[in-house]
Amino acid sequence: MTKNRDTFSIADLAAEFAVTPRAIRFYEDKGLITPARDGMRRIYSPRDRVRLMLILRGKRLGFSLKEIQEIIDLYDAEPTGEAQLRRLITTCQTSRAALRQQMDDIRVTIDEIEAVETQCRQALLEGPRSRKAVG
Repeated sequence: MTKNRDTFSIADLAAEFAVTPRAIRFYEDKGLITPARDGMRRIYSPRDRVRLMLILRGKRLGFSLKEIQEIIDLYDAEPTGEAQLRRLITTCQTSRAALRQQMDDIRVTIDEIEAVETQCRQALLEGPRSRKAVG
């Protein structure tokens, strides 16, 4: 699929980005992409293609659809991209902080699970009297 095309069908974009047409229609319903219409047929422009690429990248990075919309809309409002890049940096920092907190929470949970597992193994070795105190 060449990137220099003037238009794309929903099937073209679905195949290129390995997403379902339903996902593309969802992003359209949310106002993130706005294809032209020829009757019932959707006709996607190179702009729509780029927006879909940015949406999918934002989703992979863990951004919400609202955050993705804000970042994409900034480009339309200010084509030099400075405001968009500043917003993207802020969003990346926020996302990274949330992911680091999740990693810390997961580490604590794993430690707790390992402690309970150790207690259970010990209780099995010690016999029925110790089993009531586990947990």
